Amino acid sequence: SKSDYETKSSYSIRIKSTDNGDLSLEEVVILNVNDVNENPTDISLSQNSFYENLPEKSIVASLSTVDEDSNDVFSYSLIEGDGDSDNSLFTIEGNKLKINSSPDYETKSSYNIRLKTTDSGDLSFEKEISLKVNDVNEKPLEINLNSYDFDENPNLLSIIGKLSSIDPDKIDDHKYSL
Repeated sequence: SKSDYETKSSYSIRIKSTDNGDLSLEEVVILNVNDVNENPTDISLSQNSFYENLPEKSIVASLSTVDEDSNDVFSYSLIEGDGDSDNSLFTIEGNKLKINSSPDYETKSSYNIRLKTTDSGDLSFEKEISLKVNDVNEKPLEINLNSYDFDENPNLLSIIGKLSSIDPDKIDDHKYSL
């Protein structure tokens, strides 16, 4: 069977040697398994979504690596390849993924990046990551009235103008009151 240093680092076996005269010697031998550096197998993010309107340079996720070598040290980078269309919109500092500009759900609701983790032995793993922007209800920016003039003596409950609002949340309904 396969020997794995992380599972069992040594084996104790008993060996018996018997000669032609049927005399024997038994001895205990300790066999040590040498640890070899193994490839990282995955990159994990503390979260795959974040809210819109975060300040620029905000941390959107912490990165971690899955690797059999539990005491290894890892570095992270954004790399070219499949799924890298939004790499230029992010930076990495240590194990922190930061967004360069404040995200706006109404402009861009998801991002695609390609990450690489490299261990201390220069072994690496790459992965495409999709990040989702969560919408936040934002206040209206402006109230518009289609006409500012009306005839004198209007009938009771006459419509004298139509109100509308400019709102970043395009599907919001608005109520108006005096």
